[in-house]
Amino acid sequence: TLMVGIGILVSNNCLCHMNNHPPLLLSIPGNIIGSGIFVSPKGVMENASSVGLALIVWIVTGIITAIGALCYAELGVTIPKSGGDYSYVKDIFGGLAGFLRLWIAVLVIYPTNQAVIALTFSNYVLQPLFPTCFPPENGLRLLAAVCLLLLTWVNCSSVRWATRVQDIFTAGKLLALALIIIMGIVQICKGEYYWLEPAHAFDPFQEYDVGLIALAFLQGSFAYGGWNFLNYVTEELVDPYVNLPRAIFISIPLVTFVYVFANIAYVTAMSPQELLASNAVAVTFGEKLLGVMSWIMPISVALSTFGGVNGSLFTSSRLFFAGAREGHLPSLLAMIHVKRCTPIPALLFTCLSTLLMLCTSDMYTLINYVGFINYLFYGVTVAGQIVLRIKAPDMHRPIRISLVWPVIYLLFWAFLLIFSLYSEPIVCGLGMAIMLTGVPVYFLGVYWDNKPECLKRRFSASLVCREFY
Repeated sequence: TLMVGIGILVSNNCLCHMNNHPPLLLSIPGNIIGSGIFVSPKGVMENASSVGLALIVWIVTGIITAIGALCYAELGVTIPKSGGDYSYVKDIFGGLAGFLRLWIAVLVIYPTNQAVIALTFSNYVLQPLFPTCFPPENGLRLLAAVCLLLLTWVNCSSVRWATRVQDIFTAGKLLALALIIIMGIVQICKGEYYWLEPAHAFDPFQEYDVGLIALAFLQGSFAYGGWNFLNYVTEELVDPYVNLPRAIFISIPLVTFVYVFANIAYVTAMSPQELLASNAVAVTFGEKLLGVMSWIMPISVALSTFGGVNGSLFTSSRLFFAGAREGHLPSLLAMIHVKRCTPIPALLFTCLSTLLMLCTSDMYTLINYVGFINYLFYGVTVAGQIVLRIKAPDMHRPIRISLVWPVIYLLFWAFLLIFSLYSEPIVCGLGMAIMLTGVPVYFLGVYWDNKPECLKRRFSASLVCREFY
């Protein structure tokens, strides 16, 4: 691995089996660090109710993310299939559970997240051109669509190009965040640490509430999203037994360090009330400390979100590829280009579904819906690790971790989901309703073998033809 700047993970030993490309450069930090660190601090602070507890939320979320990543590492080499938790849930709990994971990802999670990140990119690009007003909505959508189309073309053209884009924008993001952290350290050296003193850090600006604290963890988890990036491309890695743990041990602590110290830097320049009043925390931070150089922050956010869209396109297309290969999606999505060896149909499907989501103005509510469901399936996947240990104790496991770690993860997971459901019953309930719409689709399109010929052709989902490999 090569550490660039303050520590960019680049797995030089990761090779693409499907096309024998030169080293496949995969960066977990590049996939994690996106719009989250520039959006989630407000949500975490608002629900945590104090600066000190907000910082604890960021640290604990990083630790839990690392534990979840270790559990996924064992599953990734025990069930060495691309597709991540979809493949693990399907193999352990059966076709319906796997299909529901795939269904909610295809229907809402990836299209919505990609659309929101792309809109965030276009907002920060256009905002400097409209200093006295908001950018026009149609302009935001048009630029977001151009971003999606450009990155889809890059991912369709070459795995190497896609991963190079990811590495380049990872460097830009980390350097921008390093600037925020350095400025925060300078502020502390100047004595600007009022809100970091224990007497003030835990002084709540509203009453503490367990349900709100659970929502703060959900907000923080959004910023850590993408930690299971390599599990979606396990089959494209050489020596995953070495590279998966190495990626986790380097990248998750790195991201946690960056997130915690970025939030420390924020509160050296802003009070909690000022932070909560800002819809663009990094921009407000830059305006307070950078003066005429404040334009750096909108550019850094644009770079971050551009790389985030690229990473999401890369992983989501592999998930749809894996789902089609297993017979849960049309076989067209499991085809790869003969020469370029990229899953072009899956990429085009991902792009089209995301472009359709750009027509929806209220996407933030959908993110709340699926955030709950996404975390639900993380817990189901980790529970599957324990079930697999019981059902197949002698199964070959190149990586084997103590069962203490999945138990800790599941205890935290139960706390998070129970109190999130208590605090936001409508949001969480609607998320589950969206997921359950996949049940009749599964029984009609996948489970029902003796369909009439006309329906069979419509729902055909046979495995991919071998000549495409």
